[in-house]
Order: sequence, then structure tokens, then C-alpha cells
Amino acid sequence: MSIYDFKLKSIQGQEISMSQYKGKVLIIVNTASKCGFTPQYEELQELYKKYQAEGLEILGFPSNQFAEQEPGSNEEVQNFCKINYGVSFQLFEKTDVRGKTAHPLFEYLTDKVPFKGFDLNHPISEKLNSVLNEKFPELLEGNDVKWNFTKFLVDRQGNVIGRYEPTTSPLSMTKDIEKLLGL
Repeated sequence: MSIYDFKLKSIQGQEISMSQYKGKVLIIVNTASKCGFTPQYEELQELYKKYQAEGLEILGFPSNQFAEQEPGSNEEVQNFCKINYGVSFQLFEKTDVRGKTAHPLFEYLTDKVPFKGFDLNHPISEKLNSVLNEKFPELLEGNDVKWNFTKFLVDRQGNVIGRYEPTTSPLSMTKDIEKLLGL
């Protein structure tokens, strides 16, 4: 099985085969419009604009699995992202990214790069870990996605090479992205 074997639905409802991204560097990210990490859309869009011509694609997957922070319809999500952050990278329909109902793509991603914990020296990571321990302890079990804006980095050959937890800003991934792009 390869990352290119998966098919998904765009936010507009068209089927998209991951095989169309062969030869591209990918950031695959689960998103939400009403999350403290939502401003990461801005940095994701900035990376997309800067590196799209070099072969970077960003694939956003809205999910309502974390404290119901993505309650809107696919159309509402798309409009929110466009109006507030100018998002022009590919968004997909609302998707479950963890648990028994997780889309197989996210099962594949979390199998390839398991959860290694939060950097508890980072103040926001410490706070997120504390909130999850207190209110959603089940989310800390296993390798599933833990919260909105977990990012997976995929090289041009389809290898999942990195997992960046929500507290990692997209711009801090620049060095890793440039390396994969050969810059």
C-alpha cells in the first residue's frame, strides 16, 4: 500500500486520487475553523504561495472530531477559509481523522509516523497536553491524531517522513520542506 492508493472527496464533492500528487512534496493537515490553532491557515497559505511552483502541495482536511470545532458545512468551511485566510490550496470534505471512523489515509499516516508525545518544554504544548489529560484523556491514547492542525510531511516518492503536532507552526517546517524540494 502506498499513499497514492487513496481516493478522497474534495470539499466540492469531486473524487480526487492521491496518485495525482506523485512527484510532489505534500503537507497533509487536519483543520478546524473554530480552534485556537486556526490562524495556522495563514502560514499554510504562505508556504503554499512560496513553494507551490517548486512542487509543494498542501492538502487540508477539515474535521469536527475535536471539541466540535468544525461545525459548519463543507461550503461554509470553504468560504471561511477563502474569506479569512485566502486559502487556495486543496481542501477536502469534512473527514474523520481518528478512531474507528478515521479515513484510511489518516490510519496510514499515523501508522507510518506514530505519536511521539508533545514537547512539554513548549508552553502551548504543555497547555494542550494538560487540557487533553483533563478533558479528553482518550485522545492521548495510541498513535491517532491528537488535535486539529496535526501536519504530516510527505516526500516526492510518497514516503511519510514527518509528523508535526498542532503546536508546531507551519513556518517552522520550512527547512524540512526546502530539503525535500531540493532547495
